Amino acid sequence: MNEFSWPVRVYYEDTDLGGVVYYANYLKFMERARTEWLRALGFEQDELITKNDVIFAVRNVEVEYIKPARFNDQLTVTVRPVELGRASLSLQQEITKDKGLEMLCKGKIKIASLKASTFRPCPIPASIQEKLTK
Repeated sequence: MNEFSWPVRVYYEDTDLGGVVYYANYLKFMERARTEWLRALGFEQDELITKNDVIFAVRNVEVEYIKPARFNDQLTVTVRPVELGRASLSLQQEITKDKGLEMLCKGKIKIASLKASTFRPCPIPASIQEKLTK
């Protein structure tokens, strides 16, 4: 299971009065990277709903904030699958700057696969499992 990287620029709207990225926005950056990771694997989330009746929901998040990001910083957000279950997926994510040399934030995210029509757990589609185990 390979690592995926996505660039993110810090906009003024991402910062607080101190000029640093507001803590909750790191989670937004991670969410964007997960969406782009799925897209790079060939899966659009809206199509997963309409074709497979599947959505992914965050079940658990552990985040460690190490250093602040500031307005106009160019960041890199990574996604690395670490554990694939039948109906869940655990990911390691990191946010760095200076081309990965400076660690700003890291997190462990557990994603649940849910049936979109009932919000009940369901198996991760076989097509996604295949891509993740290659």
